[in-house]
Amino acid sequence: MTPAKIFDVLLGVLGLGTVGLLIGVFMGDGWLPVALALGAILGAGVGLVGGRGFFLSIFIGTILGGLLTLGVSGTEAVTVGAASGAAMGGFLGIWISMLIETWRQRNQTIPECDKHPNHLQP
Repeated sequence: MTPAKIFDVLLGVLGLGTVGLLIGVFMGDGWLPVALALGAILGAGVGLVGGRGFFLSIFIGTILGGLLTLGVSGTEAVTVGAASGAAMGGFLGIWISMLIETWRQRNQTIPECDKHPNHLQP
């Protein structure tokens, strides 16, 4: 594995492992190891397939959702707003990356056949 891929996996384990840790704290002490392990495994998987942009979109969504909720509802609902913002950030990050990939594929030129340039193939 390349150093960049190792960094992505560690970033994923750190990011989603933290989310799993916080979910485990809210669910109770018995669920803490389960939620932490699931978060770390999911984070490693996302990092392994190159999800750095995905993590960035979750981070931005978390910050914006928390700030918006802080301004609208106060400190009592910041955790709910941050979680909702993270979910929306992840969704929008995947959606935007799919649109960018579709746009790249659409703008690629199709290679022409060299054997028979004047012959139409079925």
